[in-house]
Amino acid sequence: MAELTCAIGDVHGHIDKLTALLDLCARRAGADARLIFIGDYVDRGPDSRAVVAHLMDLQQRRPDRVVCLRGNHEAVVVAAAREALHTLPGDVDTALWLSDMGGGLDTLASYGVENAAQLPAEHLDWMAALPLFYDDGRHYFAHAGVHPDRTLAEQQEDDLVWIREPFLSHVGDFGRLVVHGHTPVRARIPELRANRLNIDTGAGYDGPLTAAIFDDRRRDPLAFLTNSGEIRLDALVS
Repeated sequence: MAELTCAIGDVHGHIDKLTALLDLCARRAGADARLIFIGDYVDRGPDSRAVVAHLMDLQQRRPDRVVCLRGNHEAVVVAAAREALHTLPGDVDTALWLSDMGGGLDTLASYGVENAAQLPAEHLDWMAALPLFYDDGRHYFAHAGVHPDRTLAEQQEDDLVWIREPFLSHVGDFGRLVVHGHTPVRARIPELRANRLNIDTGAGYDGPLTAAIFDDRRRDPLAFLTNSGEIRLDALVS
């Protein structure tokens, strides 16, 4: 019997979209399906604290079935907190994070604090410890993508968390289908190409939150869900 995996795109502080999508994933793929979250749980939306708490609880209850990867927004929050605490040199553009583009003010407001150093230590520790990738042998899950000039074993943190080009325009095979987010698809539906799948459909910009369902016997996804229903495979951006 095939094992099913649901890969879930960038949440960006939208607990309502997250809980609706998880309910649909459970109905479509079963309550025991593996869940892989692609990163960017915080910023822009109104409920970053609730999203992080929900994911931490999911992992505690299903430690072998829930994988949460690190996104660039988690990396920035942790770095901003360390900078504010003077435990790390200032290498974060805090002003950008606190701008409308960064979404940091929304995160701070959801926690009821004024700066990143005041965020709960357990939430900061969780974000800091998140893995950078997950490889199931057919699919390679990473927040931003991979650098095409390096093997999968040689990828660096900046590649996995921040990259756009030359990854997005690369047409060669990576040895796995790379499943990623980070770069919102303007059409607000998943972008499936021969070598990669982008499931960031703009939940942080009034778009839907999307999940791709895989089984362990094939490379291509079986189905796509959003927080409001299923997407027809023939409607995808390619």
